[in-house]
Amino acid sequence: MHKDELPPLETLRAFDAAARHLSFTRAAEELFVTQSAVSKQVIALESALGTRLFERKVRALALTPAGERLRRSTEAAFAELRAAAAELRGGGEPTVTLATTQAFASFWLIPRLADFRRGHPGIDIRISADTRVVDLERGRFDAAVRYLQDRNAPATALRLFGDTTLPVLSPALLKKSARPLRKPADLAHYVLLAYEDEGQRRPWLSWPAWLEMAGVADLRPAGSVAFNQYEPTLRAAVDGQGVALASLALVADLLAAGKLVAPLPQRFANPRSYYLVLADRAAANPAVEPFRHWLASQAEIAAGGTKL
Repeated sequence: MHKDELPPLETLRAFDAAARHLSFTRAAEELFVTQSAVSKQVIALESALGTRLFERKVRALALTPAGERLRRSTEAAFAELRAAAAELRGGGEPTVTLATTQAFASFWLIPRLADFRRGHPGIDIRISADTRVVDLERGRFDAAVRYLQDRNAPATALRLFGDTTLPVLSPALLKKSARPLRKPADLAHYVLLAYEDEGQRRPWLSWPAWLEMAGVADLRPAGSVAFNQYEPTLRAAVDGQGVALASLALVADLLAAGKLVAPLPQRFANPRSYYLVLADRAAANPAVEPFRHWLASQAEIAAGGTKL
């Protein structure tokens, strides 16, 4: 392959989807192909570029430095292509493009979107769910939901709600266990589901930090399972695999539905809140304000219901 020759588009599309989801399986679902097809396209791209783009771990993917460099470029390029195509087609529905995390999209936003669609059937929503902070202007996004310290939030950002960390597990696991879970020391009889935050951006979701605050820093659990993303950590808790540290804002609906329980009284406030941050370009999009107003009302309802 010549040094200035672009790799085939299909390999870049497969890489872009796999990099956003950090999963060949979920990338395949997005692209309507098989998991094997995505894997082969990524391998072909790595061969063409002469470098590894992913670290293949047990049941997990992680980007190499080269992969992270390419991810930033493909994200911006595909966003620009989509925006240009929409402008050239013309006459399309008003659209709000939103960037947020996979966990916030899955557990908080998506379950509520049907309400927005009922009230605003003429506005389309495009969600980019990623674990990384994206450049709103370069990525052509209208807005992003971000987890920020109050002092770092832009003056124009809308604070949605604060947050609290607490241990959660499935009611079936609690019922099945021969050991009660009434105090932090009782966690020694359970498997702890750990979120491995490689960038240390969310230390309050770290079991060692939580156990220290709860006064049982030396606790040794019955076992542990670690995940490199937050969403599968909570999914494993719902499935009865163990006890997870949860963001109350994200699991409030699961608690209300009885899919998770939080038997321990210890709850620790996080130093960050959820904010809606608008891009400069959002002012020119009339669809953004109805979405912003709706999101604010939903956040108020959620905060009232969970006493955040």
